[in-house]
Amino acid sequence: MTLKAEALSALRRGDVSAAAVAARALVEANPDSADGYFLLGMAAAEVGQIAKAVPMLEAAVARGPEAEHLAQLARLLILLRRDGEAGDVAREAIALEPVDPLTLDTIGCVFSRLGDHEGSMAPFRAAVAGAPSNLDFRYNLAAACGFTGRIADATAHYETILAADPGNARAHYALAILARQTVEANHVARLEGALSIAKRPEDRLRIQYALAKEQEDLGEAKAAFRNLSAANAAHKQTIAYDFSRDEEIFDAIESLFAHGIPPAWKGRGLVDPAPIFVVGMPRTGTTLVDRILSSHPDVGSAGELQAMPLAVKQTAGTASRLVIDAATIRASVDADPTAIAQAYLARAEHHRPQDKERFSDKLPANFLYVGHIAQAFPNARIVCLRRNPMDTVWSNFKNLFASQSAYYAYSYDLMDTARYYARFDRLMALWEQLLPGRVLHLSYEAMVFDQERETRCLLAHCGLKWDTACLTFHENRSAVATPSAAQVRRPMNADAVARWRAHEAGLADVKQWFDAQGIATN
Repeated sequence: MTLKAEALSALRRGDVSAAAVAARALVEANPDSADGYFLLGMAAAEVGQIAKAVPMLEAAVARGPEAEHLAQLARLLILLRRDGEAGDVAREAIALEPVDPLTLDTIGCVFSRLGDHEGSMAPFRAAVAGAPSNLDFRYNLAAACGFTGRIADATAHYETILAADPGNARAHYALAILARQTVEANHVARLEGALSIAKRPEDRLRIQYALAKEQEDLGEAKAAFRNLSAANAAHKQTIAYDFSRDEEIFDAIESLFAHGIPPAWKGRGLVDPAPIFVVGMPRTGTTLVDRILSSHPDVGSAGELQAMPLAVKQTAGTASRLVIDAATIRASVDADPTAIAQAYLARAEHHRPQDKERFSDKLPANFLYVGHIAQAFPNARIVCLRRNPMDTVWSNFKNLFASQSAYYAYSYDLMDTARYYARFDRLMALWEQLLPGRVLHLSYEAMVFDQERETRCLLAHCGLKWDTACLTFHENRSAVATPSAAQVRRPMNADAVARWRAHEAGLADVKQWFDAQGIATN
């Protein structure tokens, strides 16, 4: 067996040490060959040593670029949040016209992570054509079809996956949220069967969420609430969440701005007017507003960027592995707003449409950074979505966010979500006190019931001329990679207004607590 074959065999069976030994011997035997460096990099990546793996892959690429090597390098660069480089490398890889399905799928995943869901379609399709029985490749293609509005294609791919693997929880959940279910066409019976045999906690979580979503679509409120409550209680226990984690972050922000904007920040920042920040609690209409804005000829959507949290983290210089924590917020007092702006734009550059003057960033959690944003970009526009507190709590509770994301860990408990809303509400009041007029507070309900008036108000706040295309946002063909994808492809409607009332009994404790806090719920 050759050293290359020995290293590959060791990697396949999970023996990383043996793979590294063989790869190192291959480098020593033939230092001009790319294979040894590539396999050394893959061995390092297997044990999570991404920063160590990248130089090895770069050395492999330098010795004669191969599509497989470039694709894996792009994947690792994404993990290091070096998005611009990752995009360049992935494009170089696809230009070599690879035929290997794994390489094609990897390139598609890189494009998807960069928000280029349309660009991911070709490599994903080719990967599935080359390996039609690989369900992971087909799932990635199905997801891309859903993001880009190819609903029938997405449905067909998910059904193909479920025909081969009836317990595939990811496919069950994705299919449930792809469209509104009806009495004539739904998957409730199949989901109940899948739930009865699901063993892994993460599978049960996804299937119960799918089941609850379809039951709510069908008006089976009690059953939906029961499944959500069971799924969320189990997941909260799994992640061991305590509200004090988020409370510490809110406390740190309020402490940082307790006496106003830090004096050293004043007069700093960039005058670039391009960014429009759409913030708020999740599931309150941020995607809707993003679609309205990106229907304007001068605005393109950059999606939900991590650019601002990462820019603050970078300039704060804290050592923790968490992007946001109390220590990072406290340390950011010494960060230069101009440096924050520059770091933000450097990251956003690879996601914003290059043919538009302005771009929207719709990361809801940027409401935590309004103070930083306002100083980093004195001319940037900020829009905060506000929705009925009870609908906000229910919508957060029933939506399965990225299950390991710290941003949404509160959402697996109704009272934790209510407490989070109260702190959000309090923080937005602080921003209004410190930065009067900088944030447009846009009511979701008002937008639904008086679309044109609220859209005109939105565009005026953002410094945009009136354009009737913003009223037909549902005709916007750009990709949507959020749980609101199905909703924002329909004309404006009031279906989601007062949805919480179908679950009024189960939400009674939340309403009582809001009433005691003086938070209006009607």
